[in-house]
Amino acid sequence: MGGDTKMKAAVFTSSPNKDGLTAACGKAAMQGIKEAGGTALHIDLNSLNIGRCSVCGNGWGTCFKEHSCQVIDDFQDTHSKIKDQDAYVIVSPVYWGEMSETAKAFFDRLRRCEAFKEMMKGKSIMHKKPVIGVAAAGGSGNGTLSCLESMERFYKQMGADVFDLIGVTRKSRAYKMETIRAACKEMILNGSKEFFSPEKYEQDR
Repeated sequence: MGGDTKMKAAVFTSSPNKDGLTAACGKAAMQGIKEAGGTALHIDLNSLNIGRCSVCGNGWGTCFKEHSCQVIDDFQDTHSKIKDQDAYVIVSPVYWGEMSETAKAFFDRLRRCEAFKEMMKGKSIMHKKPVIGVAAAGGSGNGTLSCLESMERFYKQMGADVFDLIGVTRKSRAYKMETIRAACKEMILNGSKEFFSPEKYEQDR
């Protein structure tokens, strides 16, 4: 980002509990973004009407060639809102070792619309942009690793640059809020830098 242009980041949360662990993680993420001088767009997926993918036609609808979803609900408006963001943060509660159902509904459809741009040598909305995933396990604390793995797989399929993946439980909440804040702040300040290249790898060996 050049000049005085502020870096824009979308923060997705997907829990119905407005005072729970996921909400606290989302607030910490937005705090870090703002501290770095960026702007934070909060997308509360649980407040939106976004259904699951309908697997249209013979398995693919307009998502394949037109990169848009033909199932009309809040997906279209949300998809449009996040296209010009410079960074992305997914914060999801952990259910059965995965992202929440509301998160999966949105990101499954987003992947169908955007990932084929990558495969056809185009650019998805997340192409080479810094991203962070936060898995918040407020119950038993189990399943954070498999949830983060699913986030990483989604990000990679979107062509994104994974900046960090952070697991949080009730036991680690006190210090992980600072981790999330610091990670999001650092992502805004330095997320667009090239941290790895074959040349740099040889120099650092």
